[in-house]
This record gives sequence, C-alpha cells and structure tokens, in this order.
Amino acid sequence: MTALREPFHSSATDSLADALKALLDETLMLAEALLSPGKIIGEVEQMRSLQVAADNIETTDPAQAEVLRARASRIGLR
Repeated sequence: MTALREPFHSSATDSLADALKALLDETLMLAEALLSPGKIIGEVEQMRSLQVAADNIETTDPAQAEVLRARASRIGLR
C-alpha cells in the first residue's frame, strides 16, 4: 500500500509507537548511567585524553589528529 492510500491513523499510531520506544530507550540509558556513573566518567576521561592528544599533534600530523578525534567520537556508542 502506498503512503498516499495509507489511513491517517496508521501513520499516527506508528509515530506514537516510535516516540514511546525512543522514550523507553532514553529512560533505560538514563537509568543505566545513574546506576553506574563510573563507566560514564571513564568514557568521558578517555574522550578527553584523545581530544587533548589530537590538539597536541594537530599542527604536526593533522591526519592522525583526525583519527584520534574520530575514535573519541565513537566512545560510548558500543
């Protein structure tokens, strides 16, 4: 069925279900962070050290600095 022929309430129901799932996911992530703050603190410290290292080598090795920043940006997404 194409989107033009789909009943309005179907897409509204899907949107509501998606919003509720996102809310539940965020609530679970918050609860996990509150129950184990050491993990979050460790990840932030890792990101910070990679950012500092990238800043220190930016002028001499910009490609490696970009690699370090990319690694820092992915911490916590695993």
